Amino acid sequence: MDGQETIKRGAWGSKTAFILAATGSAIGLGNIWRFPTMVSQNGGAVFVLVYILAVALIGFTVMLAELTIGRHTQKNPVGAIGHIKPRSPWKFIGYLGVITGVCILSYYSVVAGWTIGYIVKTATGAFSGEVTSQLTEKIYTEFTSNPLQVIFLLFLFIGMTTYIVSKGVKKGIERWTKVLMPILFLLIIFLAVRALTLPGASTGIAYYLKPDFSKLSGTVILFALGQAFFSLSLGMGTMITYGSYISKSDNLVSSAGWVTFSDTLIALLAGLIIFPTLAFSGQPGDVGGFGLVFKIFPIIFSQIPGGYIFALLFFSLLCGAALTSTISLLEVPVAYLVDEREWSRKKAALIVGFLSFVIGVPAALSFGGMKIFTRIDFFGKFDFIFGNISLAVGALLICVFVGYVWGVKNAIKEIFSGNHKFKIKPLWVFSLKFLSPLAIIFILIFIKKLVSG
Repeated sequence: MDGQETIKRGAWGSKTAFILAATGSAIGLGNIWRFPTMVSQNGGAVFVLVYILAVALIGFTVMLAELTIGRHTQKNPVGAIGHIKPRSPWKFIGYLGVITGVCILSYYSVVAGWTIGYIVKTATGAFSGEVTSQLTEKIYTEFTSNPLQVIFLLFLFIGMTTYIVSKGVKKGIERWTKVLMPILFLLIIFLAVRALTLPGASTGIAYYLKPDFSKLSGTVILFALGQAFFSLSLGMGTMITYGSYISKSDNLVSSAGWVTFSDTLIALLAGLIIFPTLAFSGQPGDVGGFGLVFKIFPIIFSQIPGGYIFALLFFSLLCGAALTSTISLLEVPVAYLVDEREWSRKKAALIVGFLSFVIGVPAALSFGGMKIFTRIDFFGKFDFIFGNISLAVGALLICVFVGYVWGVKNAIKEIFSGNHKFKIKPLWVFSLKFLSPLAIIFILIFIKKLVSG
């Protein structure tokens, strides 16, 4: 790739810039809320232990595979697969990633928009005075079923995302993630410290960090594998795209390691916010889904000294985490249009952003805004298809492609560029060719069983 092409596509200004951007992609609502929810529903600390092992053995493997493809080709997912294996059906992996990115962005931005709404509600005193479960339920239901409000917030969040991506890799994604990620880390550390100082916090910490191996089961292992896999933004070409902007002199192994470590650290810190806070409030271990964030936590914050500030920071944290993820979701299809269709970045970002908004409207109306979309649960179906099945299929195909089609020798040759030591090479090769594909197949089988009843 010549200098002019590099300028047109963009590139990271430094290895640190890439790590911040890629970590921002991986960190999202799933880390800060879905992970603690999965912990609470699957045995507590024993789930955490299995999750960490799954991240180390499987998540890192797929992460490094995607980054290697991206840097080797310096192209988007479609162009990358096409470059390695021209005129072959394997290009389907890239197209699947582009479609998945657009669809996840569409419904993910719905909940991301809610975080803005709750920042405003908290700031304007909606949760001041005596806060009861009846009050928060009423506020949540009225909020999510107001069609104009949720559509506006969806439009606002996608608009913010589109603006940042349209500015390019250095001036847009890199510049904003350099600001957002340090703030995100500081917020989550502050909130964790505050939660750990609450009365009764030790009970929540024991549940979270002291494993009870009698609760270990096949279901716990499968859910831990799934959470480790989905939390790292793998299987939809994001890391191929971000990897395509990495310098040939950068160490891919350490880059993949830092992103994986940072993402896992955020998830673990989120648990240190959630479980001590729940223990303080006397809430049961099974904390449910998004309902806890928007219904129960305002009650908890109202009982904590300084709870107003705590609440503002918490919803700001959710908003910032969501934004770093939506940026990466939009970048995948934008990179495809810039590379393969030779569109300008601004045109690509605006059109894909608008398309995602249109697709996201039915999801936004799935919570009471319009009966037909609520009845068919448009949001839930989109999340299941694209947030679960598509990502798992994409990651499985990446492992097979790198391990057997492109070949491990070619991948390792790329990894050695900028890194002449790869001590865990045998373990990575084993995981890439056998362990990771089998684990993902088990996840897909388990999902099928859940669907069939």
